[in-house]
Amino acid sequence: QDQLVESGGGLVQAGGSLRLSCVASGRTFNSRAMGWFRQAPGKAREWVAAIDRTGAGTYYADSVKGRFAISRENAENRLLLRMNSLKPEDTAVYYCAQGRGSFAYSTQDQYISYGQGTQVTVSS
Repeated sequence: QDQLVESGGGLVQAGGSLRLSCVASGRTFNSRAMGWFRQAPGKAREWVAAIDRTGAGTYYADSVKGRFAISRENAENRLLLRMNSLKPEDTAVYYCAQGRGSFAYSTQDQYISYGQGTQVTVSS
């Protein structure tokens, strides 16, 4: 498994946009699906989006569908999450996660490692 480091979080007003980045160090990034999760204060970690090994398949939680876009740059070992039309309820720590295999899943048991997280705060 690779080490994962997220960046790009911050404070933004409702309706604004942010782009999160996750860089993987290691040799397995290109062979594994990747995902984004988030955890709000006092709540369980929840799945946000996932992408398969090639980037051809992308999947989203209903709460972010149409507003967020996940992508990957395999040549750079980088995972991205573009977040548009942000809402206060999107406030959370966002984590990138590395999958067990090449197919994307929405459940945490299908991910083998997580980054340290990056804080996203959306003000109303």
